[in-house]
Amino acid sequence: MTQIEISKNSQAQEGASQPRNGVSPADEGYAYFEGRIVPMSEAKVSVATHALQYGTACFEGIRGYWNEQQQQLYVLKMREHYERMAASWNVLHMHPKESIDDLCRITTELLRKQELRQNTYIRPLTYKSSCTIRLTLQELEDAVAIYAFPMGNYVDISGGLRVCTSSWRRANSNAMPVRAKVTGAYVNSSLAVDDAKTAGFDEAIMLTDDGTVSEGSSCNLFILRNGKFSTPAVSEDILEGITRNALIEMIGREFGMEVEERRIDRTELYAANEIFFCGTGVQVSPVISVDHRPIGSGQPGPFTMKLQSLYLSACRGEHERYRHWVTPVWFQQS
Repeated sequence: MTQIEISKNSQAQEGASQPRNGVSPADEGYAYFEGRIVPMSEAKVSVATHALQYGTACFEGIRGYWNEQQQQLYVLKMREHYERMAASWNVLHMHPKESIDDLCRITTELLRKQELRQNTYIRPLTYKSSCTIRLTLQELEDAVAIYAFPMGNYVDISGGLRVCTSSWRRANSNAMPVRAKVTGAYVNSSLAVDDAKTAGFDEAIMLTDDGTVSEGSSCNLFILRNGKFSTPAVSEDILEGITRNALIEMIGREFGMEVEERRIDRTELYAANEIFFCGTGVQVSPVISVDHRPIGSGQPGPFTMKLQSLYLSACRGEHERYRHWVTPVWFQQS
């Protein structure tokens, strides 16, 4: 098991202020960096780092949910996220010294050190840390960093999103490893969502190279049509979302409905009764229009909002049947 140190820097701030636009304050709070928990201001890399040159890094996004009544911070699907990160390591020929057990323990220690008692976002990053411009992977050193900061809703999850289909196609998995959360691959998503917002939309839906629906810029997508839930199959160049899998489980348990994983055409979006995005960032976010066409009534759908409520309740540790989804950070009082 990897041992870590906690920096004694007395000048470090003991918390993190509320970020703006989902961006962590640059020099506040703490980070796990080079085997130690240090003040965020000390977690720096060289401009010559390989990951900065070529996007040779992978990451995860993990949420922690604060339960005020229980005075507990619950981390959602922590092990599953690190297991997916380990799959990304394999794609990038990464062999960090930290194990999945280490990363779960380090994350909990970091949250306690930072004394986070509010909704929180956790960003683990594994990167090629060698300083070189060589185009290679296997000969380079790997490093892990983790930081966390307070974050509420990333998008409007109550009023509904107005989205468009993007002219930028989803990167094909034979050209870019889309099932791994590789940092360099996210220029594809950045281009799509930036163009969408410039055009006055909230988000973008990306199509595959064949023109079928893949996912949002950084989230999976579900439709409800004729009483059936569907979501693009894993063969549609999607990231196999942890939230996506959780919702498939929840839809089966709570609504008694199976989710069909299949190809979805762009025009089928217009005929849907309800559409929602899901992911760590967007959580469960209703879509109320696509390409200026209203979805259903043009308001957040009733199934979507019921599912959202159930999901967020489970994230806060309020449902015993979903308690295995969450990891408590603070020791319970006996």
